[in-house]
Amino acid sequence: MDINERARRLARQLTGHGLKMATAESCTGGGIAYRLTDLAGASDWFERGFVTYSNDAKMEMLGVAAATLDRHGAVSEATVLEMARGALVRSRADLSVAVSGVAGPGGGSADKPVGTVWIAWAQGPDWSRAGRFQFGGDRTAVRDATIDAALEGLIARLEAV
Repeated sequence: MDINERARRLARQLTGHGLKMATAESCTGGGIAYRLTDLAGASDWFERGFVTYSNDAKMEMLGVAAATLDRHGAVSEATVLEMARGALVRSRADLSVAVSGVAGPGGGSADKPVGTVWIAWAQGPDWSRAGRFQFGGDRTAVRDATIDAALEGLIARLEAV
């Protein structure tokens, strides 16, 4: 299934459940929100998107703690979980997804090489999950793979409820 079909499937699920969602994006730069709002009728289920590329934006817009960024870095489980929860708190959404990663071609390190991405999903105050992914390819491939995995995680969550 391609990204566009995943987006349409997610839209049907959100509509069926009567839910709204939000995105909190770093390495994808708004790409998830773009893919979703490219669909007609998205205003029925897409509440808002946060593009928080810098650490300051993560703190100011989503409430990510400076201590979290200092201790774990922007590309970490702790940071994306705070981003996903922050997107819920700072919106009227029921479900959120957050992404932060190293899309390349530079910026990688031994412990976080290019292609390392953390994705978190949150629903309500009591449920959140995160996963670490290692995607290959160039910057575009990493970003597209991140969008695809983010959508797949949202679909999986809605299938589980």
